[in-house]
Amino acid sequence: MGARKNQLLRILVFILLLLQYCLQISLTLVDAKTTVHVVYMGEKKYEDPDTLTKSHHKILSTLLGSKEAAKRSIIYSYKHGFSGFAARLTETQAKKIAEHPEVLRVIPNGILQSHTTRSWDFMGLNYPSPSSKNLLTESNMGKGTIIGVIDSGVWPESESFNDEGMDPVPSHWRGICQEGKKFNSSICNKKLIGARYFVKGIMEHFELHGEFLSPRDANGHGTHTASTAAGYFVEKANYEGLATGLARGGAPLAHLAIYKACWLIGQCRSSDADLLKAFDKAIHDGVDVISVSIGNGIPLPSHIDQSNSIAIGSFHAISKGIPVVASAGNDGPTSQTIGNDAPWIITVGATTSDRNLPTAITLGNKQILWGQSMDSGKSNHRFTSLAYSELVAVDSPRVSASDCQEGSLNATLAAGKIILCFSATDAQDMGSAAVTVKNAGGIGLIFAQSYSDLLFPCGFILCIKVDFEVGTQILNYIRRASSPVAKLGFPKTVIGNLASPRVASFSSRGPGSLSPSVLKPDIVAPGVDILAAYPALNSKRTNAFEFMSGTSMACPHVSGIVALIKSTKRDWSPAAIRSALVTTASQTGKDGVSIFELGSSRKPADPFDMGGGFVNPNKAMDPGLVYDITPAEYIQFLCSMGHNNKSISRQLMTTASCKRNNHMRLNLNLPSITIPGLSKTVTVTRKVTNVGHIHSIYKAVLEPPYGIKMSVEPQVLSFNVTNKIMSFKVTFSAQEVRGGYTFGSLTWTDGEHFVRSPVAVRAVKFGSNYEV
Repeated sequence: MGARKNQLLRILVFILLLLQYCLQISLTLVDAKTTVHVVYMGEKKYEDPDTLTKSHHKILSTLLGSKEAAKRSIIYSYKHGFSGFAARLTETQAKKIAEHPEVLRVIPNGILQSHTTRSWDFMGLNYPSPSSKNLLTESNMGKGTIIGVIDSGVWPESESFNDEGMDPVPSHWRGICQEGKKFNSSICNKKLIGARYFVKGIMEHFELHGEFLSPRDANGHGTHTASTAAGYFVEKANYEGLATGLARGGAPLAHLAIYKACWLIGQCRSSDADLLKAFDKAIHDGVDVISVSIGNGIPLPSHIDQSNSIAIGSFHAISKGIPVVASAGNDGPTSQTIGNDAPWIITVGATTSDRNLPTAITLGNKQILWGQSMDSGKSNHRFTSLAYSELVAVDSPRVSASDCQEGSLNATLAAGKIILCFSATDAQDMGSAAVTVKNAGGIGLIFAQSYSDLLFPCGFILCIKVDFEVGTQILNYIRRASSPVAKLGFPKTVIGNLASPRVASFSSRGPGSLSPSVLKPDIVAPGVDILAAYPALNSKRTNAFEFMSGTSMACPHVSGIVALIKSTKRDWSPAAIRSALVTTASQTGKDGVSIFELGSSRKPADPFDMGGGFVNPNKAMDPGLVYDITPAEYIQFLCSMGHNNKSISRQLMTTASCKRNNHMRLNLNLPSITIPGLSKTVTVTRKVTNVGHIHSIYKAVLEPPYGIKMSVEPQVLSFNVTNKIMSFKVTFSAQEVRGGYTFGSLTWTDGEHFVRSPVAVRAVKFGSNYEV
């Protein structure tokens, strides 16, 4: 009996063990799905890349059980600009590796998206220069500098990347010309000196169709931005006869290095793992400037503490003296939509320029109204003889539609007609409305929208964009006429008849939600209807050019300017260059009137719309004073944001303690001052470095924000051979609580230079001065 009990007990124990084993297997299967995670480890522990890679394998092998498993899991090892790796891990493994003492943080592999013949002359960088001196000529057009463009690749056959007249490849270049589909190493030249591509991270999320597994650009975004930053001279560049002129980049004699990390998936999309590897290689290769027109879009809680790939990669770049210029995002005009808002990045918003494409709409009563269009008729010859056609509005019973959304138009009643469509919001663009009209058999579209600064070429039908005022006039004509007809004209290129620049409606606005004491954007530059090189995907032409709009187009304008400054001011830090751009920017347009924004209110632009203002490259060459910042000071700013000692000490391999100081948020030596919550009185500290005349005396000029008392001490700064850096304090007191931000400025002037810092203050009734 005892033996039988023992046998039953053994069977019961076996069953329990079996159930436990099955449960473990089940839990393992539930968590068995691996996804790519970025394991970020901060500054390099070893200089030798091979030793660093082996250390990554060793760390991961402690979790996965063997070095072989670690090698299979890792898709990238970051070993040049910083330390870390991207690996396929389960959620449980990701949480476990985050506990390793050498790991700063583990980041899921998120997805990011992409955010000329006239614009350079518009900004005063004329070629040939009508005067004897401007930044373009003084900098030798960027000769000797290397701009690294992280984007969707390049179309190397474009004439914008011709190397005629280019100097040899700089001696500090260490990169390669990576081969791949329809891209071989012989394609690179003295202009396009290097190219790489990074795809492992994005392939974890998407299948790539219509792409080149190489640095070749299938999207057009990267070719456009690269040629804007540093394209070589191309005579008679145009888009179907529009905007004809000399195309060139901002730094036409600078060299280009291409890092393809954005892939054609509906639009241009990137992964954190690929972007970090692009930064890692760009730092290794020896670029002088990094331009990245990619971002997360509207900041989300998952992006907190600047833990996204662009912020991390750019921090290590600026730590090595490489300025990073990034786009602000295209989620405007709503406030708090700014992207790429880390304080060490030069963040660029978009404006219009003084070129427009007026297009006539002739009504049946001979009245002529004007809109804008990019459809010249050359891409579709049936338009060249277009005469008067029946004109209907979307609310007409003859069309049977309430809007121009997909499938909304009655094909029988819309066929052969010109359709007037109103878009009450920015949810629908002219391109999608044109598809609806075409599918219904319409031959033309008049698209009325409050924001008239964003055009698209339709090609398959004639499209003209008008504002609501013109749209209403056309609608009134339709309702009064018994048989309304219209004739659509073709656009002409006109320069100088528009009030400009204006902040684009789509350009993302501040204040930043993650770091509200950091004013963003820093600067604005042309980003609307920019003509630049484009892949000749369906043609053998090498001089294809296209119009594109976005902060993606504004970013390379500033990247080109930074390259020009870098070539003349080799010893300036990234922060000093950013300061020169911000403090010399313009707040007035070419007409002498304050710059306006094209948002819903059409108000004068404030610092959350345009930062310091519209970039003035010639003044930035000689700013007088600069606000400099060291990487260690950024670290202390991160301390004030709540980072712990482990994170900070590993970030720069320093043993300095991380003391949480709320006022450091206000005292980071930015060329601007932002106080998100002022209840009583607060004093902020700044310091300026004299980069102008050795013996200089600067006096303070204050423009206090409305309802705020503002004072500076001292009011005069005297510089000489021994005193090149001087500190000052600015005190703010709330006199009136209005609930929102008010704006002002602090300007230091010696009579020749005007070093202007924008100021934004929000007075609050309750609580202490900006405490968290």
